[in-house]
Amino acid sequence: MRNPPGGVHHMRRYFRRWLCEEAGQDLVEYALLAAFVGLAGLAGYSAISTAIGNNYSQSNSSVQGLWEIPAPPAP
Repeated sequence: MRNPPGGVHHMRRYFRRWLCEEAGQDLVEYALLAAFVGLAGLAGYSAISTAIGNNYSQSNSSVQGLWEIPAPPAP
């Protein structure tokens, strides 16, 4: 007697074929690569934004006393 199409034998064969198949391997590799690039970009952004913020603060403090607001004219 043959197993019906939805039987246990059919599922075993499908699962075995799914384990041996390598077609989804590329998708996993691309996903891992995208995650790595994203994390590297996040780390780079964090380091660069801190450096830019420090540079801006230093520039701001050095030019703060260069210009004074003129006094209003006397009435």
